[in-house]
Amino acid sequence: MKVLRLPTIKRLPTYLHILKRFEKDGNEYVSTTALINELDFKPILVRKDLVLLGLPGKPRLGYKLKDLISAIEVYLGWNKTDEAFLIGAGSLGQALMGHKPFEENGLRIIAGFDADPAKAGHTIHGKKIFPMDKLPELIKRMGVKVAIITVPWQEAQSVADILVEAGIWGIWNFSMVKLKTPPHVVCHNENLSSGLAVFSVRLRKMYQQTSNNL
Repeated sequence: MKVLRLPTIKRLPTYLHILKRFEKDGNEYVSTTALINELDFKPILVRKDLVLLGLPGKPRLGYKLKDLISAIEVYLGWNKTDEAFLIGAGSLGQALMGHKPFEENGLRIIAGFDADPAKAGHTIHGKKIFPMDKLPELIKRMGVKVAIITVPWQEAQSVADILVEAGIWGIWNFSMVKLKTPPHVVCHNENLSSGLAVFSVRLRKMYQQTSNNL
């Protein structure tokens, strides 16, 4: 398997979404041009990305959609499903538990955990909420290797330590603080504020341009 650069990996889900839409519309093949027309990416990037996937295209037809979709899903590991625990059943945690596309993309949240005793025993989006003291035991007993952290930043590191000690291999961290984990644990720190910052700056520029044109 070729090791793709991070920017390419980040573009793959966008390709996948569009390719599945083409397939749903009854198409068997997709040309590079047709894909480029649906994207904001530079054409040269799209062409390079498709070449890196290692699939041969056919002249005047392009790539076979079924094969291209499969190649992306296999590379991303979305052709199989990882079960995950979510820690922190607040507003964000509950929203993630109800996000159905996760399962389509290889991630199934099977239970939640929260330090609030009032939440224990309740079911949110079909997932039962357990007290925090059950977390290590259930990780070991159920063999879960993936966890999602949506607790306040002050609690995030201690939660991560519990997860690592219990045998978690991968942590998706939404707590907005960089976690310290051992090298054998994959930890991705998600910062929603960074996305909001980019959106806000672009929005302000649009307001300024509109005002200048009045």
